[in-house]
This record gives sequence, C-alpha cells and structure tokens, in this order.
Amino acid sequence: QVQLMESGGGLVQAGGSLGLSCAASGSIFSIAAMGWYRQAPGKQRELVATMTSFGSTNYADSVKGRFTISRDNAKNTVYLQMNSLKPEDTAVYYCNAAGVVLRSSFNRNNYWGQGTQVTVSS
Repeated sequence: QVQLMESGGGLVQAGGSLGLSCAASGSIFSIAAMGWYRQAPGKQRELVATMTSFGSTNYADSVKGRFTISRDNAKNTVYLQMNSLKPEDTAVYYCNAAGVVLRSSFNRNNYWGQGTQVTVSS
C-alpha cells in the first residue's frame, strides 16, 4: 500500500510565504505525476499544481507566478513553495500521487494525502 505524508501549512498573513511537502512511502516502482490540489469550504477540490516524473509542470492560473512546485523523484517527494499568499488561497491542501506503479504489480493507481490546512489572514 502507498501512504502520502504531508507536512507544512499553517497560518500566515497575506503576502507571506509557506511551504508544503509530501512524501510517498511504500513499495513504489514509479509515480507518473505528483501534485497538489486544494479545497476551500463550500467549493470543489481544484488543481493547484502538478509535476510529472519528467519535470513537466501544470499550474492553476490563480497561482502562476506565486507558487512553485518541485519534486525529488528519488525520494518520491513533492514540494510546493507558496509566495505572495492571498486570503483566497485559504483551503485544505491535498497531495496527490497519480499513476503509481508498485513493485508487486503493474497496475496504476492514484493516492491522496490526508490534507493540510493553509489559512491566509488579511
């Protein structure tokens, strides 16, 4: 089985910065893409940023220029550096690992972390 362990998040004032990290553990052979999604109260979960194992990135328009995603393939870890935070960035941030292939199987599965709260005060 695969577990995603998130860390980071918390409370910050508008204009501040926070960093998130997420490490995938288990008998993992490869992970096609890792990334971050967020869900604000009363809203649907939305993509924040993703990165493939080859380094291709995808960002939500609302975070372009402010957030940076990075990844350590050897450690199966993904990071999200969030700068110039705004109150509208307040949400629970979820780590996602997509296209995970285990050493014991050729099936591809997706996994989610438990979520970490990011609160930006005005």
